[in-house]
Amino acid sequence: MKGISVRRFFKNWVSLALVLCLLLGLPLVSSCAGPTTPTPSPSPSPTTSSPSPTPTPTEELVKVVRHTDSWPCYIDPAVGSDYVASISLCNLYDSLVFPNPDGSVKPWLAKSWTVSDDGLTYTFELQQGVKFHNGDELTAEDVVFSLDRIMAIGEGYGYLFTANVKEAKALDKYKVEFTLKQPFGPFLGALVRLYILNKKQVMANIQKDGPYGEFGDYGKGWLVTHDAGSGPYMVKDMKTEEYLLMEKFDDYWAGWENKDAPQYAKEIGTTEAITVRTLISRGELEVTDQWQTSENLDAIDKLPNVDVCGFFEGSVLNIMMNTKKPPTDDIHFRKALAYCIDYQQIIEKVFPGSRASTAIPASVPGYNPDLKPYSLDLAKAEEELKQSKYYGQLDQYPFELHWVSEVPDEEKIALMVQANAAKLGIKVNVVKVPWASTVDNLAKPETTPNGVIIFVSAHYAEAGSLLESRYHSKSTGTWEQGEWLQDPEIDAMIEDAIATVDQKERFQKYYEIQEKIYDLCPTIWVLEQSVKQAYRTDYVYFPAAEAMKKGEPVNPVMGYNFYYRDFKVFPEKAQQPYTPFKP
Repeated sequence: MKGISVRRFFKNWVSLALVLCLLLGLPLVSSCAGPTTPTPSPSPSPTTSSPSPTPTPTEELVKVVRHTDSWPCYIDPAVGSDYVASISLCNLYDSLVFPNPDGSVKPWLAKSWTVSDDGLTYTFELQQGVKFHNGDELTAEDVVFSLDRIMAIGEGYGYLFTANVKEAKALDKYKVEFTLKQPFGPFLGALVRLYILNKKQVMANIQKDGPYGEFGDYGKGWLVTHDAGSGPYMVKDMKTEEYLLMEKFDDYWAGWENKDAPQYAKEIGTTEAITVRTLISRGELEVTDQWQTSENLDAIDKLPNVDVCGFFEGSVLNIMMNTKKPPTDDIHFRKALAYCIDYQQIIEKVFPGSRASTAIPASVPGYNPDLKPYSLDLAKAEEELKQSKYYGQLDQYPFELHWVSEVPDEEKIALMVQANAAKLGIKVNVVKVPWASTVDNLAKPETTPNGVIIFVSAHYAEAGSLLESRYHSKSTGTWEQGEWLQDPEIDAMIEDAIATVDQKERFQKYYEIQEKIYDLCPTIWVLEQSVKQAYRTDYVYFPAAEAMKKGEPVNPVMGYNFYYRDFKVFPEKAQQPYTPFKP
């Protein structure tokens, strides 16, 4: 009986203690499980509209930037070239020069250089002591290897070099010489896309069975999920269908003057509205992608400690029209469509803060300020349509318009085009297509639709970048040219312009090319996008957003506004809700 009484007493005591814990809001483990080391109470702080973060004394908060984006992500420097790839590459790798917000470049891996009088030979003196992520030293041999590799593979940013560079050779351990086939005016700017790989590491991971002779697959298989770079971050984990996790490289050659830079950066492969809103509302996301609808951004903007920023970085929203397929093979049909678009309505209702554009946006050096963007004019549209060879038989030639499923706002544009085109008797069939399928479709003229809605940004900070990647014949078959323009005169004009060393003269030639393309109307240039992203303001310093607030320019080179070495993260300042990151 005594044993039963003791047990009953103990049971009742525990029950009472638990009740008291719950009533008083005390932590059950620390208060009811025996003696613990007391935790000092924080000093009272002024009342604010947002609750204070709950400290976790037993865990050190990890500095991280988690960012959503469209997928897939190709982190091979000779393959990737879209938005998320460009973000990843500029963080995992280094280039000889680094782009500035004003469109110029500064010394980077190359500490100095000289150019021959004829503009054909560039000699670069390299920084000494630069380490790759595996500890190997970066030398001139790695620069030569990286150039040879991207030219041999011919994908991604390879086009910048295959047509212009004859060869590169190592003069000594820290000096490399490039010889051009012909002068290439913006060569230094284009070098921001020559990312330097560790030759020894790549060669140790090649698959011998491949299309590149003695180089096998040139390491392409291994570089799908690994890096061989020297950049400020290195691959920690890569799930090709889900995310890329990058970790800070502590031995980075340029140092870490910014002590609050993130320890980790995570690119998350989703743009799905509910998922993105849920992640940021739970404190599991620092910055959203730029593809969110205005409605979703409005909802996210109402969350505590979240702001939406917008800035121009040279991104043009295009409706690319296939000039090799009826009815868009007819210039008058294309112009009729261009004049029947209500651009201002799209800007106001779908992409507020954006602005009208032509082939080259105003934020990219070398754009033609004298060109007036197309605007809604149904009388002109009708006039152009009557000159089309398809007038009177429009019912036999519907216009097939694809929009990218990962960018829901594009559907609104497609439907607005459909409604306005109907006023002219043009039937528009709107088709939703995933990004990966869009890229596949654009590989051949017969599978490219009449129209496809795609954002394109500059690869380097000059009009020549967009003119070449968008309208030169060598870019057909890539996601950047759905027009299949293949115009020998325009090809020659672009080649002549980028071969011009004098910048003023080169820009004048850019103006003339833009006028020529404008007259051909192969594209409906809907707008220059005000890139809008939501981010946590309570603990994240987002450099591009801060520049925008000050009225300063942001980097016009795609990807570099997410150079994570310049971000600052203060997780200890995070207000709730906040989910600490655990690598």
